[in-house]
Amino acid sequence: MNGTKVNQDTCDVFCFDQEKVNRISGEMGKRNFVPVADLFKALSDETRLKIAYALLQEDELCVCDVANIIGSTTATASHHLRHLRNLGLAKSQKKGKLVFYSLDDDHVRQLVEVAVIHSSEVQSRV
Repeated sequence: MNGTKVNQDTCDVFCFDQEKVNRISGEMGKRNFVPVADLFKALSDETRLKIAYALLQEDELCVCDVANIIGSTTATASHHLRHLRNLGLAKSQKKGKLVFYSLDDDHVRQLVEVAVIHSSEVQSRV
């Protein structure tokens, strides 16, 4: 193409389907995406994602074990675990002097698992 770079991210022609636009816009107007964005922001942090992945491997882990798994201090692990708990991604339970964390529910497990699988597939195509 004579060295001309074609932008493949935009349409070459104008297409406007009012029915689709109205339907999808109406659905989006019914939803609050802030909590969803917060969830993805929480998991976009590599340390928190590692913690979530570790919690995917076991039903529950104490803060000390999480710290050792991710190679951090207990304070750092505790900070990230608390953040995950506050966003509803993890839950905690105190047992004596130890605090144990687990993923909040199957939806969180599925999100983390699917993200890890997808990442592996993308890396294998590159």
